[in-house]
Amino acid sequence: MTEPVPTAPARIETLLAGSMMSTDQGEIAFCSVNLIEATGSDGRMRRIIVDTGHIGRHGALRQALASRGLSPSDVDTVVLTHAHWDHVQNVSMFPAARVLVHSDELRYARTPHPLDRATPPWTAAILDRNPIIEVAEGDEVAPGVTVIEAPGHSPGTLAVAVTGADGMAVITGDAIQDGRVALEGRNALVFFDEERANASVRKLVALAEVVYPGHDRAFRIEAGRLRYLEPLAMRLTHLRPDLEGLSFDPCEERTPVIMPTARKAPPG
Repeated sequence: MTEPVPTAPARIETLLAGSMMSTDQGEIAFCSVNLIEATGSDGRMRRIIVDTGHIGRHGALRQALASRGLSPSDVDTVVLTHAHWDHVQNVSMFPAARVLVHSDELRYARTPHPLDRATPPWTAAILDRNPIIEVAEGDEVAPGVTVIEAPGHSPGTLAVAVTGADGMAVITGDAIQDGRVALEGRNALVFFDEERANASVRKLVALAEVVYPGHDRAFRIEAGRLRYLEPLAMRLTHLRPDLEGLSFDPCEERTPVIMPTARKAPPG
């Protein structure tokens, strides 16, 4: 009788940190890109990328992999939390990887609402370059790595739960964009259904000991406050603080944006 291969806890490493930066000239849209390493029941290392970022981060992602001694061919699975342009464009870097997408998200990406600026009509053409596997709540990606449904930001937004040495971590995509969303219990940008989006925020916060959000650094919530796992590390290039005409908006107040394509939550 063959004994099962013991497996080490799955591990998450952030390859590219996310940011909520924006400008009056358009969105910068840096989503988080995370690497999960998990040992399969056959003893083989599984490498899973959750979200890939947009084409402007192609070089940075390739460099982040190379700095860890990896190439895109070492990644066997890509999980897309949703099909928005800033999360999916670099899926073309991983032609040998299977791509996991929620069935509702894939269906919507094939016929997106014409006013949905986050899901252009060419989205499905990008996704179809890889072998696609439709997933849903509870599906196992690898030992200790499970799909969680978190709809609302988009029709089939999903998150990835990872049981590791430090407990339960959840990679949320834009079900939770940043720490403020987690504390307030309200999604910052809704394209599909406001009520369901806010319910998904609460669901994931209740589940996670560590949150890896879509556009922020990983954090814990302790006594109602955020504790980030890593310091902010970003360098702006080709700009000087004293550049004439350059200004900064601290943007202390933020009202969630509900797109015209979304169903709004009932008042009260």
